[in-house]
Amino acid sequence: MAHDDPHALDRTYQAPVGLSVDVSDPAQNPGLPPHRARITDQDPKAMETAARTVYTLFYLSLAGSIWAVAAYMLFPIESGSLIDVRYNNLFIGLGIALALLALGVGGIHWSKAVMSDKEHIEYRHPTRGRDSTREAAIEAFAQANEESGFGRRVMIRNSLIAAVVASVIPGLALFRGLAPHSTPDNPIAGDPVQLLKHTMWDKGMRLAHDPDGTPIRAADIVLGSAVHVIPEPLSKLGHEDGYLEQKAKAIVLLVRLLPEQLHPSEDRKDWAYDGIVAYSKVCTHVGCPVALYEQQTHHLLCPCHQSQFDITEQAKVIFGPAARPLPQLPITVDDEGYLIARSDFKEPVGPSFWERH
Repeated sequence: MAHDDPHALDRTYQAPVGLSVDVSDPAQNPGLPPHRARITDQDPKAMETAARTVYTLFYLSLAGSIWAVAAYMLFPIESGSLIDVRYNNLFIGLGIALALLALGVGGIHWSKAVMSDKEHIEYRHPTRGRDSTREAAIEAFAQANEESGFGRRVMIRNSLIAAVVASVIPGLALFRGLAPHSTPDNPIAGDPVQLLKHTMWDKGMRLAHDPDGTPIRAADIVLGSAVHVIPEPLSKLGHEDGYLEQKAKAIVLLVRLLPEQLHPSEDRKDWAYDGIVAYSKVCTHVGCPVALYEQQTHHLLCPCHQSQFDITEQAKVIFGPAARPLPQLPITVDDEGYLIARSDFKEPVGPSFWERH
């Protein structure tokens, strides 16, 4: 018996290396299952009904996109009322949901009931196709166009294109809500020039530590230090009164160098005090906080996109995508030795924008 023979394991056949084995009973290719014709393949009326259903769904998607844009305007949220916000979100969401759902269902129904339903096998090729293969690919696209009816069924094609194009319009319309709107109480809210040109800083306003609002004496700023600064009254402002909005525009970085290291222009000779300079902390690229100070090089670095500004040369851009220097806040000291602003910024703070000249 085989289990009693110690050499039984050596009796298995091993083909020579490099030779194939001719198996007497190889596995047979089962082939494709029998094709089952659909109702739309057998009945032309059913095919036309399916086609009408597809483009009706696409037009329904178009209507949903249009409704989402209309709802954005019909249910405004400028009042700040919670019920207005709910209605706005509800009806815009229903429009977008209808647009995407009808577009998806229409696409699936098109592929299931209208497009060609023939099974085929696509063989893999180990190498990049030759010119003949490319020509065959072009022919395959042409055949797919013929079988899907994309070029022939004008109603389906046009309704699909219209639905796809319209589906992105609600998203574009919603971006309008991100922009500030002017109101009778705040007529400059929608004007970026006026909105960013004026900050909370004013003549005689003390510079204070962020966030506690402690006034800063010039004698307390040591050489090589960088201090985050806000207007003194800002610390007493509540969030409901616009604390974050005001801070986003007025935040300043205070740096002290040797007076001889600064090279101001003639019109900025008196904008610094004993080597102390104040620059907007808001990057002129896209508004990131410029808070990294290289003490040895006197460079300010924006961590977002690596813009660098030279403090000794009026914060001019020496590297990166920022388009202009950081706005400088003119400063001096009062009778008690506290640092104060001479005025507001002389130019808009924050990113450069198309309205700024």
